[in-house]
Amino acid sequence: MATKQTTPAYSAADIAYRRKKSAEEMKHHVTSFALMIFLTVLAFLAVAYPKTFVPVFTVPFILLLAVVQVIFQLYYFMHMNHKGHEAPSLFLYSGLAVGLITILAFMTIVWW
Repeated sequence: MATKQTTPAYSAADIAYRRKKSAEEMKHHVTSFALMIFLTVLAFLAVAYPKTFVPVFTVPFILLLAVVQVIFQLYYFMHMNHKGHEAPSLFLYSGLAVGLITILAFMTIVWW
């Protein structure tokens, strides 16, 4: 016996709301993508001109740009800013905490 699948009937208001939300999401995606490209160009420029940007400045600058890009990736492209992503966020931040504590522990062991 075959079951008949029904598609939900959306009202015009629901469709308009979904289109508006999709347009906003796309705007955020394009904006964050453009910012990430700009940050990548800044990182390349910092490495391309070693006389202008000294290595003492370049390495922390590139690491800062990397952290900013990871945040953009998580919150806009992986949709971590939406409701319903609490469990993946918990696991992600727990893994980040364990990783940072491990790095801190190894750095402490090496330096002292």
